[in-house]
Amino acid sequence: MPALNDWVAQVAALTRPSAIQWCNGSDAENEALIARMLADGTLEKLNEQTHPGSYLHRSHPDDVARVEHLTFVCTTHHEDAGPNNHWMAPEEGHAEMDALFDGCMQGRTMYVIPYCMGPIDSPLSRCGVEITDSPYVVANMRIMTRMGAPALARIEREGSFVKGLHSIGELDPNRRFIMHFPEELMIKSYGSGYGGNALLGKKCHALRIASHQARSEGWLAEHMLILGIENPQGETHYVAAAFPSACGKTNLAMLIPPEGYRNAGWKVWTIGDDICWMRPGADGRLYAINPEAGFFGVAPGTSAKSNANALASIQKNTIFTNVGVTADNQPWWEGLDNGQTPVTDWRGNAYDATKGPAAHPNSRFTVSAKQCPSYSPKAEDAQGVPISAIVFGGRRASLVPLVFEARDWTHGVLVGAAMGSETTAAATGAVGVMRRDPMAMKPFCGYNFADYFSHWLSFDTDGAKLPKIFHVNWFRKGDDGKFLWPGFGDNLRVLEWMIQRVKGEAAAVETPIGALPAEGALNLEGIALGDEAKAKLFGYDRAGWQAEFSSIGEYLDEYGPRMPQALKDEQQRIAGMLAG
Repeated sequence: MPALNDWVAQVAALTRPSAIQWCNGSDAENEALIARMLADGTLEKLNEQTHPGSYLHRSHPDDVARVEHLTFVCTTHHEDAGPNNHWMAPEEGHAEMDALFDGCMQGRTMYVIPYCMGPIDSPLSRCGVEITDSPYVVANMRIMTRMGAPALARIEREGSFVKGLHSIGELDPNRRFIMHFPEELMIKSYGSGYGGNALLGKKCHALRIASHQARSEGWLAEHMLILGIENPQGETHYVAAAFPSACGKTNLAMLIPPEGYRNAGWKVWTIGDDICWMRPGADGRLYAINPEAGFFGVAPGTSAKSNANALASIQKNTIFTNVGVTADNQPWWEGLDNGQTPVTDWRGNAYDATKGPAAHPNSRFTVSAKQCPSYSPKAEDAQGVPISAIVFGGRRASLVPLVFEARDWTHGVLVGAAMGSETTAAATGAVGVMRRDPMAMKPFCGYNFADYFSHWLSFDTDGAKLPKIFHVNWFRKGDDGKFLWPGFGDNLRVLEWMIQRVKGEAAAVETPIGALPAEGALNLEGIALGDEAKAKLFGYDRAGWQAEFSSIGEYLDEYGPRMPQALKDEQQRIAGMLAG
């Protein structure tokens, strides 16, 4: 394909690698790559008996998380990037990056990775090519995308692809940028080997660039898990849910029903744990695919208790990044609770609990989704799965109840737009600060949030059969500072109520903030909730919500004249009901 060949030649002339390797995705290619990384210390082999085919990678200690302050969206007009993004003019962005890329691959191999985000034959999928000098990136992209010859064939057939150029550079935090050029469908990333900054198919393409593509093509690219809930009658409803990082997305995507539900015949199917692309179907419903082929999950806290399916998924053929290691060379992280102790920490030093955790708080595992016990074969369906409900949620210790349902689509978009959560270790900066994170897309929306909200609102057309929208908060705390809701598998109780609401079967109490479960409508069998828990999980604090809606109004005003009037009117409507 001339356009691809020309671009590869241009990049090679700029970066001056010692060799160029076009990646075909084959087993033989992967084995040779792994052997090379074992030889130079990029990877370490883990215990072949306990974790066959698995490896440890240690990244540079200054390169362990997304760097939102160094991530730019380069659009012709500043206002198109919006106040939610750092902006740079495209010509300035290219000049800045090309100066960094000049000669940066000397002595290194340049890998050309054709990949497809989504099932290879799906009309909802989109292709890209990442050029990188990191074999670690190649190995991860092979797990996370449909990478290699089939993707190249589709690119040649379609003639279009997202261009991604990456170099680890010198891993200098002062020479590190991730630049997006949505109008050119291009990404340039320099100076980081960390997943979200280096695996360009992931957040860079599948969210920042794809959100721009989705707006122009009439679909949605969202930071959402997708799961299927099969009831004892054999009906499966699919739910898409948006949560900021480390708010339980992977746990919910791989949820194991409580024993009573399992015995009754309930099943939960995993379609995806992080990204969801949705498009209206011929019948007016939204259909979704998971554009990824693997999981890039947070290791700490993953245990047999918190997420048995995730733990089962990563017992073989897994790349672990920045975890600790036990004496017999098994991966280890805080919260694993397997009775073992680490001897080496994520930096490769002798483990000393007084000097910090064994695993970095944002340490990761990369594994094929097909290894998950709850993986759904429907994840490969070209047409996607029909979405019955969309769920927004964050980490809120106070105010926000366990679950409520939006009155209609416009209210639901406001619920997503106003979503707040306390920050976690997945992003650099302070932990535990409440920030608004609309649709969990604050770090990932590739254009102005005001235009993004307008795009969401545009789906409410005649004939549309849109999903119901809900908000959840698994993290409400009591006066003693402890969580009031057990979470994990018991979250299925909340999902069951949602599905019954979709079917018009469950009772609810209408309030200004939305519909709350009526007493007895949520199955609480086997859960002991005290009076305080019930009041806080299923009630609402009018005075607290008055302050919240005042804050939401101020937040919407930050986006200026582009903010859709419909959302401002909805905020005013609810604020008025709360005042009344």
